[in-house]
Amino acid sequence: PGIVLVTMITAVAFSARNVSGFALFSPMILAVVAGMIYSNVLGTPVHAKAGIAFSQKRLLRFAIVLLGFQLTLGQVVSIGAGGVGIVAATLGATFVFTITLGRLIGVDAKLAQLIAAGTSICGASAIVATNIVTDARDEDVTYAVASITLFGTVAMLGFPLMAPMLGLDQHAFGLWAGASIHEVAQVIGAGFQNGTQSGEIATVAKLTRVAMLAPMVVALGLMARGRSSSEVAARPPMPWFVAAFVAVVALNSLVTVPTEVKSAMALATTIMLTMGLAAMGLQADISQLRSRGLRPLALAFSAFLFIGCFSLMLVKFA
Repeated sequence: PGIVLVTMITAVAFSARNVSGFALFSPMILAVVAGMIYSNVLGTPVHAKAGIAFSQKRLLRFAIVLLGFQLTLGQVVSIGAGGVGIVAATLGATFVFTITLGRLIGVDAKLAQLIAAGTSICGASAIVATNIVTDARDEDVTYAVASITLFGTVAMLGFPLMAPMLGLDQHAFGLWAGASIHEVAQVIGAGFQNGTQSGEIATVAKLTRVAMLAPMVVALGLMARGRSSSEVAARPPMPWFVAAFVAVVALNSLVTVPTEVKSAMALATTIMLTMGLAAMGLQADISQLRSRGLRPLALAFSAFLFIGCFSLMLVKFA
């Protein structure tokens, strides 16, 4: 019953994108919202819990693995050492800034890690992957996804308008968009608004950030092992799905995978991520979200400003 319910909400999320005004949002985001509405208005049936838990945990892990089919090492190399350096420096600085500021303003450490990962790496996908090792509450995941979506959408709509004022050519704007905007879909939307070359560079720069998801999750896993219970410490430092993600990227780099297969894998990835986030929405309590207050939102906004300004500085002057 739980999987059926999750599938229905996933179908609603995909269908909603055909409605005017909703196409800006990924089905993952719409699924979280739809799941929350269902859960908090109608209530989630007890007998659906097992299927929901399966969707939230198992499907999300498989989705992260399939994400590797969207990336090759050749794509990373194509933006040059300077481009990779800008992406890596922006990611690292943003993550450290967000974690540090979260500690200073009193945001829960696990929630701060989710916001940091979502801002610095790849939005909802990074939040999901990070949460597998941080083990935050469902409400924290939902809060992080919502705030990242909000500011990523602002960036997608606003950054292309700022390019002429900032004196950015297509190459520079593409690199800036790819290094700073949150979700892959948002990067593509912003990049191609400024031209084909800009869109292609933005996409590759963004996928370079996605490639850094694996080492980031491993690092967080090691941190969790060092300060947590014996149960957490007993977990392997590299979760199986991260190792599988790296293996798929390597396979995709060494072997020519047919375009049809890549397209099918991309669709399967989106569907499974959407189902996983629908499951999270079904378990999120709005009253618990309200109890978090506005500090996490302020943290996400500050991280959004930091990654935009820091990456722009590197693109302009590095």
